[in-house]
Amino acid sequence: MSPFSPEILWWITAIDLPALGGLFWLIWRTRREHEQAIADTRAALADFKLEVAKSYAAIGDVREVEKRLVSHLLRIESKLDATAMKTEALRAKESRNPE
Repeated sequence: MSPFSPEILWWITAIDLPALGGLFWLIWRTRREHEQAIADTRAALADFKLEVAKSYAAIGDVREVEKRLVSHLLRIESKLDATAMKTEALRAKESRNPE
């Protein structure tokens, strides 16, 4: 005599084994889809990195533009300083000679 009754064996054979097989298949398919999604994401990231490397300026170019910008700003600053000094001189002259 078997320790399992015929009803339990029928339940295991008809319900549990197909349900477990379905769960196994579902988990396996989900894992495969996630692995594919990760591979696609990695490929997209690699493509993006390549596009960034192609389209953005090199460090040397950025430094050259920075030097040009700084030199222009220094020229503007010197002109503003000269104008401020002239304005001060005119105000001092006006305060000494009120007409």
